[in-house]
Amino acid sequence: MKTYMTRAAVAALATGIATTAVAEEWNVSLWGAPRAFTAHVEKLAELVEEKTAGEFTLNISYGGLSSNRENLDGISIGAFEMAQFCAGYHNDKNPSITVLELPFLGVSSLEQEVEISMAVYGHPAVEADLGRWNAKLLMPSPLPQYNIVGVGDVPATLADFDGLSVRATGGIGAAMEAVGAVPTSMSATEVRQAMDSGVVKAVSFAPHAHMSFGTIENATWWTTNLNPGTVNCPVVVNTDAFEGLSDEHREALMGSVDEALDYYIANYNGETMEAWGPALQERGITEVTFADAEIAAFKDAAAAPAAAAWIEQNTAAGLPAQELYDLVTGMIADAN
Repeated sequence: MKTYMTRAAVAALATGIATTAVAEEWNVSLWGAPRAFTAHVEKLAELVEEKTAGEFTLNISYGGLSSNRENLDGISIGAFEMAQFCAGYHNDKNPSITVLELPFLGVSSLEQEVEISMAVYGHPAVEADLGRWNAKLLMPSPLPQYNIVGVGDVPATLADFDGLSVRATGGIGAAMEAVGAVPTSMSATEVRQAMDSGVVKAVSFAPHAHMSFGTIENATWWTTNLNPGTVNCPVVVNTDAFEGLSDEHREALMGSVDEALDYYIANYNGETMEAWGPALQERGITEVTFADAEIAAFKDAAAAPAAAAWIEQNTAAGLPAQELYDLVTGMIADAN
């Protein structure tokens, strides 16, 4: 954490007047470019600066501080004070929150994604898991269900995914394996090049990412209702930096989270999704909708085996895996 004296404080010291006006400045590591996925962090910075009259600022960097796969490592050593990352980029570093990436959980809205994520983030085992990286979970980056953009022949049935190389991380990758696809895990910034070079023939993303990272530029088809799941991408802060904040600045930060998330959701459900349909139509991309029976069979093949494997693996690793899974699925069942 960086602290510095304001001009008023320096002037006061120069004249011998006592003052406590010490400003704080945090560095924030994101990637890509400003987009729907980062709208809550941008809004958080705006709110914090406003509430503290400029005494606490969040300096956002898009790739200048760390790579997206190393943001959690950077947080652990205090290289910066805040960062965003996706759980599926490194399951071994954050196994507890990968429960939120299991396929076909049935989350129906961004609001529900926030509610469930925050409940998981507040579980003692999850706090301890991320605590190994000196990280405190601040807020999620809620994303809708993923679907797939691809090049080449348009799939007519799920059987056409057999042998298809697909960029898919976490539980979505496990789901795609269930229909014979070959999932490849790579970060968002690597996807367009991999698609252009033929390393992958299809990419699973949320709509904003398909637009932001250019996967629709050469695509020929898009699945409208595959909906295998989503990824969980939290914003975390360095624990030492958080604990070192003044009470006023800590209150400004924590008191701005809900408003920042509300802004994010309104922006995603509004501007982002309003742009999505026209973006596909302008490029002549074929929309593929699978029969309900096929989707039901896909879910049957992927959901239960992935959940069972996750519970077994993480129980063996010392996590209360069944308890975390029951927390998530219980909240979804109650909502439905």
